Parts: sequence; C-alpha cells; structure tokens
Amino acid sequence: MQKPLVSILTPFKNTEAFITECLQSIVNQNYQNWELLIVDDHSKDKSFEIVDAFAQNDSRIKLLKNKGEGIIDALKMAYGQSSGELITRMDSDDIMTLNKLSVLVDNLYKYGKGHVAVGLVEYFSAHGVGPGYKSYENWLNDLTRTGNNYSEIYKECVIPSPCWMVLREDFEACGGFEPNIYPEDYDLTFRFYKHGLKCIPCDQTLHKWRDYSTRTSRTHIHYAQNHFTTLKVHHFLDIDYDASRELVIWGAGTKGKLMANIFIERNIPFEWICDNPNKIGKAIYGKTLLNFDALVNIKNPQSLITVANKDAQKEIRTYLSKLNLKPFEDYIFFC
Repeated sequence: MQKPLVSILTPFKNTEAFITECLQSIVNQNYQNWELLIVDDHSKDKSFEIVDAFAQNDSRIKLLKNKGEGIIDALKMAYGQSSGELITRMDSDDIMTLNKLSVLVDNLYKYGKGHVAVGLVEYFSAHGVGPGYKSYENWLNDLTRTGNNYSEIYKECVIPSPCWMVLREDFEACGGFEPNIYPEDYDLTFRFYKHGLKCIPCDQTLHKWRDYSTRTSRTHIHYAQNHFTTLKVHHFLDIDYDASRELVIWGAGTKGKLMANIFIERNIPFEWICDNPNKIGKAIYGKTLLNFDALVNIKNPQSLITVANKDAQKEIRTYLSKLNLKPFEDYIFFC
C-alpha cells in the first residue's frame, strides 16, 4: 500500500552555514514519501545556490522564491504548492532525526483525524545551550510525553514550530497559515487548541533545535514579549474567557500592565491583585491594586497570573489551593 505523501514546508533566509545539514537530514529520512517545498525569503548569502544544488539532484525538493516578505508569506507560498495529505514544517537551520517523519506519520495514522502528532525536541549550540533554553526544552518535553501540551498553553508555545504533523483537512479547518499574526507558530498552536486537535503523546526525540545569537526568534521584533502577551490575551478572550465570572489580574509588572490595557480598551471589567507592598493600595490606569486577601471577596473569580517569580508562583498556587480553586479552570498562569 502506498504510504501517504508528507509535505514539508520550509522558509529560509541567509542560513548558508546550516542549510546543508538541514537538507541532508531530510534526504536521509527513513520515511521517503515526502516533498519539500522550500522558499527563499530574499536571502543575500549562498543559501539559494546550496538548496538549488540539492533540488537538481532530488525531484522531491521544490525550490521557490518568496513573492511576499517574511515567514508567513513564505509558508503560504509553500503550502499553496503542496499536495501531500500530511502537513509538517521544518526550519532551515535545524536537524531532523533519522526517524522523525516515520514516527510522526505512524502516530498520526494510529490516532487519526482530529489529532496533531508532536515529538520531543533537543536544543544544541556550538557555544553550549543556556539554562533558559534547557529549562524550556525540559518543560516542553514533559508536556509532550503525556500529550498534555495545552494544559500550559498560556505560559509559552507548547508545540514546537518545526516538530508537528497534521492531516491536511485538519490543517485547513484551523485556518492554516492564513492569519498574518506573529509569532506565527504560537498563533497556530492556539488555533489547533481552539479547534480541538488533540496532541498525541510521544517519548522520542525527533527534532534537534539549533540555537545561535542571530536566530530569527531571538532577534526579530515579531518575537518580542509584547507580541506574545498580546497574542495570549487575544486567544484567551476568544477561547477561555467566561464573561459570567470576574476577571482578576495577578501582577503589576510589564505583562500585567499590558493585559490591563487590553481589558480597558475593550471595556472588560476586572480586578487587579499585586504582591508588591509598594504598589498595593495605589492606582494604575485608574484601577486600585489589591492584596491577595481581596480574592475571597470576589465572587466566582477567573484569575490570570502574570507573576514571573517562581517562589511567588508557588505562594500563589498554595493560596489558591487553600481556596479550593483549580488550575486552568479557575486560574491560568501566563508566565
């Protein structure tokens, strides 16, 4: 029986130092029924020539030039030229493990429609992986092993952009790459969540994620924290906000203030709790900051916690647990 065709969608820009290793890892896959739609996003180095040489030797590689600008336009172009019944994405500076496609395909066909196949990831760097990235890797992989990725979706992106696979019909039902919203991988993850695509548990490392100082996610304004916070709040209001409950913001730092601004602009009522004694009792944007104890007087609260300090988070969890409030159902961590 013919194995299903996998469409791999890959934008690239100025990654000549890494793209050969990336392409070789795709060509070497033990699952061979794939097509690579790889789009040059106006590179100024020798990336295009490198990819072109691969394309000349392998008809499965289709090299395109972005008619628009940026990753989303490149992904749209790649998807428009694809024909596979399975869709996945790859980054041009990363590496696939030998069995990545076969594991994702097998898992997706085992569970079927309405699922997204994911895998464990491993950061690597010529200069060593920093503790922040290692912590994110461990957190993300713990979620993926159980398939409970969405349980912490408001903290960080819970599906790595280059390590997922879905059926074409599910991808289109979620809107594909149509929304022009950055960070595009996080936005797509929220749309998978909104449309009920369940994450398939996986305990195998399938993707090696390269970290370096000029990587797009480190340097481009589209991936700045204010974009992440705005995106998270937008999707919360669309998916999980319960208008019959009283919204409560926890924390008056940068994220808390940005969240408050959004609610004020949309005329959404909320209360504001803070653990900083220098701010409690004072007003920001016309809202008086309250202390923890004020929560007991708020009827049926839905709390959004923007406090980043880990010790403070533990204190908040303990306090909310004593009030018999449940994670995600009654409170959500946004950090």
